[in-house]
Amino acid sequence: MTRRQMLDLASSLPAMSPSMLAQSAKFRISLAEWSLHKSIRSRMMTNLDFPQVAREQFGIRGIEFVNTLWEAPTQYYLGRLKAQMKKFDVTGVLIMCDGEGSMGHTDQKERLKSADLHRKWVDYAAELGCRAIRMNMYAEKEAKTPAEIDEFLKRCQESFTRITQYAASNGIDICIENHGGLSSNPDILVRLMKMVNLPNFGTLPDFGNFPKGVDKHQAVAKLMPYAKGVSFKCFDFGPDGKETTIDMDKMMQIVAASGYGQPETSNWVGIEYEGERMTEFMGIQGAKRFLDRYAA
Repeated sequence: MTRRQMLDLASSLPAMSPSMLAQSAKFRISLAEWSLHKSIRSRMMTNLDFPQVAREQFGIRGIEFVNTLWEAPTQYYLGRLKAQMKKFDVTGVLIMCDGEGSMGHTDQKERLKSADLHRKWVDYAAELGCRAIRMNMYAEKEAKTPAEIDEFLKRCQESFTRITQYAASNGIDICIENHGGLSSNPDILVRLMKMVNLPNFGTLPDFGNFPKGVDKHQAVAKLMPYAKGVSFKCFDFGPDGKETTIDMDKMMQIVAASGYGQPETSNWVGIEYEGERMTEFMGIQGAKRFLDRYAA
């Protein structure tokens, strides 16, 4: 059976039990810093506290940074952050990068500038021992017609090839999240994967970032063959411990069927809590309890 057939089957069948799924793949749990963005922005904690909070509050060893939540990305600051990571025995998984321009800009100078602005984050990721950076697939004006989308993808191919080739020399993967706009159309994102076609270029499937009416499970299944990471986007948990808005058992079945989780160097599943009813700490705890059933 091909990987494509496995994904089609996984998206159409009832979810496996955790014990059945555990026989095919095991995952390590990481924590996306965005889960704590309210606490950081309200000064209850800082990015430098993130390693300690992840390890001591939640027992999570993998951390996913968000560049816009850093105070000052200087060499001195990186040294302090590395010391915190070592002290609390956590592993850097990736850096989510926002605010560095439009990779699909119609002006070539602007899009190549955006590609080059991401180089420092590739360097920071390598220094912190991360495996990847997450980038966005945006333009200054969204393409709508088929012809406009074709041109947009050609522009993205140029800029993402540029940064992906740079990242390869650092041993870093470049991944794109379904993060709004055309990036949340899995078919368009898969087209770009095939156009760039480099081994360290892939996707970061997010379970929640799709327009209303889209089958999230089928959309994630399309992105998983190219996955360099997985974002366990969650919003709420009920008394039974299950996420109330997404069938997470089915999602994890799709992830396992894709082959993600083998080898162990690429088996992180990152908690990204974005709910409103529960506090950030309660939401993360709910996600951690759920994922513990699948954890390596």
